[in-house]
Amino acid sequence: MSQSPWAPPFGEDPYTGGESASNQLTTSDFSVRVIVFTWLASYVVAFVVTTIILGATGNIDMDTGQEPKWFLGVSAISLWGPFLVGLLIVSNRFGSGNFAKDFFLSFRLIDLAGIPIGVVSQLLLVGLVTWPFRVLFPEKFAPDNVEKRARDLFDNAHGFWLVVLVVVVVFGAPIVEELVYRGFIHGHLRQNINELSALVIVAVWFAGVHLQVVEFPGLFAFALVVGTCFHLTKRLGMSVVAHVAFNATGLLLVAYL
Repeated sequence: MSQSPWAPPFGEDPYTGGESASNQLTTSDFSVRVIVFTWLASYVVAFVVTTIILGATGNIDMDTGQEPKWFLGVSAISLWGPFLVGLLIVSNRFGSGNFAKDFFLSFRLIDLAGIPIGVVSQLLLVGLVTWPFRVLFPEKFAPDNVEKRARDLFDNAHGFWLVVLVVVVVFGAPIVEELVYRGFIHGHLRQNINELSALVIVAVWFAGVHLQVVEFPGLFAFALVVGTCFHLTKRLGMSVVAHVAFNATGLLLVAYL
């Protein structure tokens, strides 16, 4: 019987497809300065490009939730583009030149375990970690406020633009964000400081960059989950799958509840 294309070769570790997870960090070592500068430069370029687009289209003063239908797709491209270019430059200049290797981009069948991890994180974990804040600040952390941004995006998308929303939120964002925050920042920051510190710093970084106080507890907790997936497997497969499942579940909740 032929072996499944997803199965690791005989004798290899089922989580890594090769050497044990604890020994698989063989990529180039990017310094903290390279990590921080690359992220900042990419973020600034993305912000400037988005601002120029909004200004050129007369939408610079629009209110949150009132964005034109095309804004989600265009803003995603203007945000992801600089970060992906930044990663390519870093890989070629400071790394091995192998994008997948430098940023731990690989997948194994076991990574599908990320599906229940993402679903449970969205259904249970987010509510659990948000609950204390809801008790202390009931108006600020009311469920309607926590899900407001997702609901605004969904309510503003119809037909073709709903497809764009799904592509951006369910597939594009998880892939790019995991590349940046787990594959790049976490994967190489951990080589400069200890693992636990890298995990927590990246979780704070990831949650904070979304710029939504009401979403911070849930995103921070979820970032710890996908960061742990990355730590255990030393690749992005499981964290990407978990992130896809997390976002898809959130979108379904907004759509049907």
